[in-house]
Amino acid sequence: MGRRYDPERRQRIIDAAIAVVGERGMGALSHRSVAAAADVPLGSTTYHFATLDDLLVAALDQVNAEWLADMERWERDAPPETPLADGMAGLMELLLTGDRKRLELEYELYLAALRRASVRPIAAAFLDRMTELLERRTADRGVARAVNALFDGMLLQILLTGREFDREEARAAFARVTGA
Repeated sequence: MGRRYDPERRQRIIDAAIAVVGERGMGALSHRSVAAAADVPLGSTTYHFATLDDLLVAALDQVNAEWLADMERWERDAPPETPLADGMAGLMELLLTGDRKRLELEYELYLAALRRASVRPIAAAFLDRMTELLERRTADRGVARAVNALFDGMLLQILLTGREFDREEARAAFARVTGA
């Protein structure tokens, strides 16, 4: 019997890797766990992704693309007269009251770059793109980077501590950074 043509297999493997990390964390990511989740032979995962880092890069690239698409929609749809501090606080609230598991997954994959050098270029490109999006609202690259850092830092602290989100506190912090 010949090989079965399966043009969606690579994508199913990436989706399965994201699902494994989302459900069980980075420690559970292996070719074997992904093959089981994707319902493909183990050899398929290593055929498409020679190393776990290759698979992780593909997964992070996909998650980042989704995040950036959401951010681009947010930036495009936000009324131009809305102060950036208000917009960022509202976005944080939206993210924290939405699919929190997705948010945790996105940060878990993003933070994988701390220990995996192969993932760092993907994380760096994501940060640069976020800065570009925010720069449309600030016209100042330094302020855009600071807003992005504050946004990530505040979200991570809330996710890590389980503290309640305080929209006014977030708005005031963004206002200080933006000088508004």
